[in-house]
Amino acid sequence: MFELLVAIVFLTVVFMIMGVRVVRQGFVYTIERLGRFHLAAQPGLHVIIPFVDRVGQKVNMMEQVLDIPGQEIITRDNAMVGVDAVVFFQVLDAGKAAYEVANLYTAIMALTTTNLRTVMGSMDLDETLSKRDEINARLLSVVDHATSPWGVKITRVEIKDIRPPMDISEAMARQMKAERLKRAEILEAEGARASQILRAEGEKQSAILEAEGRREAAFRDAEAREREAEAEAKATQMVSDAIATSGVQAINYFVAQEYTKAIGKFADSKNAKTILFPVEATQLIGSLGGIGELVKEAVNPSSPPQVPPPARPPQQRPPARPGVPPAGGER
Repeated sequence: MFELLVAIVFLTVVFMIMGVRVVRQGFVYTIERLGRFHLAAQPGLHVIIPFVDRVGQKVNMMEQVLDIPGQEIITRDNAMVGVDAVVFFQVLDAGKAAYEVANLYTAIMALTTTNLRTVMGSMDLDETLSKRDEINARLLSVVDHATSPWGVKITRVEIKDIRPPMDISEAMARQMKAERLKRAEILEAEGARASQILRAEGEKQSAILEAEGRREAAFRDAEAREREAEAEAKATQMVSDAIATSGVQAINYFVAQEYTKAIGKFADSKNAKTILFPVEATQLIGSLGGIGELVKEAVNPSSPPQVPPPARPPQQRPPARPGVPPAGGER
């Protein structure tokens, strides 16, 4: 009897241990009851009925990365390129991911590969090399739409590498070099043109400023001449008024003044130390007498003007003898 009780207790403990399941974090277990999907066990402790319920699949609910192996793709312009890609996906519904598709990873890989060939095969080589973002977006849209019935969310599709043939790579390198050289020559030509334009603009501005300066100088010269002419006209008018007022005395004054200045210029000669010239002393004295009369009239305007005596004619001098200086004297 005791042995039977021990056996029953042992079987009960074993039965309970078989019914306890612990689900790890990040996974969901599918529970099958009599071969049919019953529930999706979330992370934690769960109790099932042994021999009736069993764990079907352990579905990873974390975001996963699936590497798409390299493959050769023919573009629209018949260029052969090698392409590698990666797919990021996450299971949202464990029941669908476990029972809607036989092999989830193989299905996603095959679907991505075929759509990659379709998308890149409809583009030229230059487009495949320069429009990776567009290729990624188109692949993401197509693959995510196709895997949505499987309870899977495609979060990202990325092209890792595109490898064109060696000869095409060399041709592209030469093309890029030629393009760079062309741009450099264009930039140099534009720089030279801009330099010439700026230099011409500078010369133009310099010529304009120089012409304006000459015009301003001519205007100033004309204005100065105009002022000088006005002053000369005013002086002439004043002399004319003085002559009209004072008569012969004023004329004698001006003549004597000019005559004195002319005689004084003989002393300014730089090349001659001795100057011989006749001096009509009587004419100079007569002119000075006229100046004295003008001064007297200015001091005593009431007294009648006195006419100076007429100048005596110059005396005839005998011819000079040899060795005797002339009568005019030496200066």
